[in-house]
Amino acid sequence: MPRRRSENPEPFLIDRAADAELPSAENIREWALEKTVGRVARELRERYQDFDHYNVTDDPLEELFFILCSTKTSERTYRSTYRSLRAVYPTNADLFAAPLEDITRVLRPGGLASKKAGVIKRILALLNEQFGQLTLDPLHELSDAACERFLPTLPGVGKKVARCVMMYALHREVFPVDEHCWRIAKRLRWIRQTRKNRSGSPRDEDRLQSKLPPEYRHSLHVNFVSLGLHRGKARLALTADD
Repeated sequence: MPRRRSENPEPFLIDRAADAELPSAENIREWALEKTVGRVARELRERYQDFDHYNVTDDPLEELFFILCSTKTSERTYRSTYRSLRAVYPTNADLFAAPLEDITRVLRPGGLASKKAGVIKRILALLNEQFGQLTLDPLHELSDAACERFLPTLPGVGKKVARCVMMYALHREVFPVDEHCWRIAKRLRWIRQTRKNRSGSPRDEDRLQSKLPPEYRHSLHVNFVSLGLHRGKARLALTADD
């Protein structure tokens, strides 16, 4: 059977051009991961439209309190609870002056009310003591590294919550790792667990963030959350080999 002639009159020239775009041997794994990340990010963006899950404020303290109210409860419940909190205490000064038991009563429908109320009161007291004002607006002027150093010094704030505040309110290119992000990233083989209880350590969170190009981090986070909420415990359709 005669060999088919190539439709490309100068195949070797084009092959050389394609080869020039390939990464070096040392960077091939990072290059392959970035290609996979981009594909997943585009697919999920098309499906879930980068829905921000109601985190749409530029006020970092407001965002922090909203995130704290969302702990261990459903989306509908924490949104309702936060609206009730702000209906009773419209300003941070109102919250600062309110008795702890009154704030606890307002937060009770969202669960963990005593803990959440106590954290809110301690954060406000700390800000008032350190800065003489009830705001986190100075964070807008700080570097990412400075924000990551300061936020975890606040009561109830770990790496995940700090990066949520940075991503949503400060518009920084970070990747908060919640349970949905961690589970999906493991399923995609972007990260492997180092703890026996299958949870991610702070070091794991840093490792995963470092693997993701900054321009994809916000989109991947919000869409991983949407995917996790949508599928729950069901088997994920996305795999690393797709």
